[in-house]
This record gives sequence, structure tokens and C-alpha cells, in this order.
Amino acid sequence: MSSLPFDLQEIAIRVVHACGMPEIAPALSWSPAFVSAALAALRAGAPILVDVQMIAHGIICRQKGNQVLCTVNDPRVPSLAINLGTTRSAAAVSLWHEWLNGALVAIGNAPTALFYLLEHLAAGGPQPAAIIGFPVGFVSAVEAKEALISHPGNVPYLTLRGCRGGSAMAAAAVNALLDIAARPGQSETGVWVY
Repeated sequence: MSSLPFDLQEIAIRVVHACGMPEIAPALSWSPAFVSAALAALRAGAPILVDVQMIAHGIICRQKGNQVLCTVNDPRVPSLAINLGTTRSAAAVSLWHEWLNGALVAIGNAPTALFYLLEHLAAGGPQPAAIIGFPVGFVSAVEAKEALISHPGNVPYLTLRGCRGGSAMAAAAVNALLDIAARPGQSETGVWVY
């Protein structure tokens, strides 16, 4: 972990603990502004938008009124998925419009949700403060994460290259950020400020 930038080390440790695989640390990929953007959003009380209930239930460090929102079980989702010709997870992202600007997004399950979000951003939709992109699996997860890394919109991100990921890791990253954000007097770089 010591090879990671200081501001990412605590987050990486929590993600590694969530999966029990220290070997994933080198596969983490992030934009330089990720930690500062995510912490600023959380400290300002921004909502946390998640693709599945598993992440919502895994977020344990709630404070400052950061509302955790998951729209996958919204009754409009099944018909939206049919009309959009996509998955329920992607259709659920289409309901985020009113909360998305300045939010922290955590996707830990569905590659289609991440793809839909990136398409929405490319079309000029509201921009989140930061994205945690940990979709998991053998179908499109790798491609969705690479699309996040190369997305021209420059939204700060944290992801795990390859097919590994999941809701537990995404929730662990959010919990680490919430824990750091709650500490008074410490910046995201670990320097005490007065």
C-alpha cells in the first residue's frame, strides 16, 4: 500500500479488507482529483447515489446528512428498462437526474449502470463530483471501467481494473471516504489544518 499516494492508502486498505485480496492494490486506478473531490462533496452534504441496495446497506458511516439513494427498486424502473432497451440497473440511473449534480456515485455491481451514466454525462447531463466504479463480472465489467478511465468528461474517479469489483468493495470505499470526511482538522492529504 505504501506505493499508493497517501490520500488513497486508507481507502485502498478498506477496499482490500472488503475482499481479502491484497493483490488488488496495484489494479486500482484513479484520477488525481478523486479524493479531494469526493471529500469536498461529502463534507458539503452531497447525496451518495448507488446502483444496488447492497451498497446502500453496506454504507455504515452515515453523517452530515449525506442521503444514500438507490433507485433500482423504483416502480418505474421495469417499464423504463423496456422502453430504453436496457437493463434495470441502467434504467435506474436514468432516474438520478435531480440528484446527480455534485453527488458521489458508487457503482459496484452493474457495468450497464456505469455505461449508462457515462453516456448521460457525454450527452451533457449533470456531472457528479466523483465516481467510484467497481462493477464486477466477466461481461462488460472490464470495458465499463476502461470507459470510465478514458471518459473525456474528466469526472474524478476511482476504479479497479479487471473483472474484480463488487458492492462490498464499493461500499468500503464510500465508508473510508465518509470516515475521513468526518475527521475535523485533517485535510485529505493527512496534513493537519487549523
